[in-house]
Amino acid sequence: MGAILRHLKKTFKDMDKLLFFLMVGMIIFGLLNIVTASSREAVVRYETSLYHYFFQQLKMVTIGMVGFIFFLNLPTKRYYKFAGIAFCICFLLCFYLLLTGVELKGAKNWIRIAGFTFQPSEISKPVIIVCLALLFERFNRRLRMKSLNHISMIGIILIVGMVIPVIVFLQKDLGTMLIMVSIFAVMFWFSPVLKEEKFKTIMLGIVLCIAACFIMLITKGYILTEAQTARFNFFNPCSNYEHGGYQVCNAFIAINDGGLFGLGIGKSKQKYSYIPEPHTDSVFAIIAEEYGFLRSSIIFLVYILMLKKIFELASNANTMRGRYICIGAGVYLFSHIMINLGGLFGVIPLTGVPLPFLSYGGSYIISLMSTFGVIQRIAIETKNQKIRIY
Repeated sequence: MGAILRHLKKTFKDMDKLLFFLMVGMIIFGLLNIVTASSREAVVRYETSLYHYFFQQLKMVTIGMVGFIFFLNLPTKRYYKFAGIAFCICFLLCFYLLLTGVELKGAKNWIRIAGFTFQPSEISKPVIIVCLALLFERFNRRLRMKSLNHISMIGIILIVGMVIPVIVFLQKDLGTMLIMVSIFAVMFWFSPVLKEEKFKTIMLGIVLCIAACFIMLITKGYILTEAQTARFNFFNPCSNYEHGGYQVCNAFIAINDGGLFGLGIGKSKQKYSYIPEPHTDSVFAIIAEEYGFLRSSIIFLVYILMLKKIFELASNANTMRGRYICIGAGVYLFSHIMINLGGLFGVIPLTGVPLPFLSYGGSYIISLMSTFGVIQRIAIETKNQKIRIY
């Protein structure tokens, strides 16, 4: 028992404490806010306690904490042993879903087992980050040598970075696909691949993205549902209230009603059937309505601090894999924030992407907390390496 306590004490001493407390604070705030945002939904849909969604999320947070602790104590050099297996499992699950998955909210990306549903695509995000980081570390020297043919190595990198996003796109989950592509694009840009080869690959990616958008337009209702297609009319959502703009328009109303200081905790009006499932991707609108613009702005400061710490860890990491994992994790967090709030503010189409730590969602919170466990492990390894040097 004493050895375990000493290990826990040393681990806590070496981890990035600010990042840890920011994570815990956001999780607690998210849980409390889920109670107020989901209370009506819980009673109407399940005819049970006001705390139905709270307890469901609490279970997922508990599992997420197990993932956090596991990766916190797992040396990153061991990732080489199981990263490939994890990637293959994620690929097979996503491909299986493409054929037989349960369709919810227009996207075919859920597996249901004994009444429990989860999204393999959410778990795939950190797996892709880790696999790409390991590939960049392994191919580092060869990718920098102009005398070698890099086609096979870049091909492997493209397969690892893009094959699951393509499957997710075919599952009609545009938000998740966009996040995965963003992660790959930024990690690839900072990779040891030669500049001219980066440029060629990125140009090819742009052409393929344009082609994909064109295909979506000419196959309206086939690749995307009518409801998803309607979300592309995101300009002036209140003018398109009956055609996909109602959720964003009611989010505008909620934010406006909140003013500077808010209506008070639990006093949101828009959660009463105006905003669909207000505890999920529209949760910030309820927060702004109840807490007001001034207090809800603190959330932005917390996110900025988190991103700052993650990218600082990327620049200070003592291994190449640690550096690239932190870069990928930072993009993972940033893209979720921007796509969620961008859709809620009517800047981009609403895609159903959860807001980090605040939105209800089991698969995502498990994935995110596990990712933060990996980040903290990198912080510990970096600190221990510096101690050995000095």
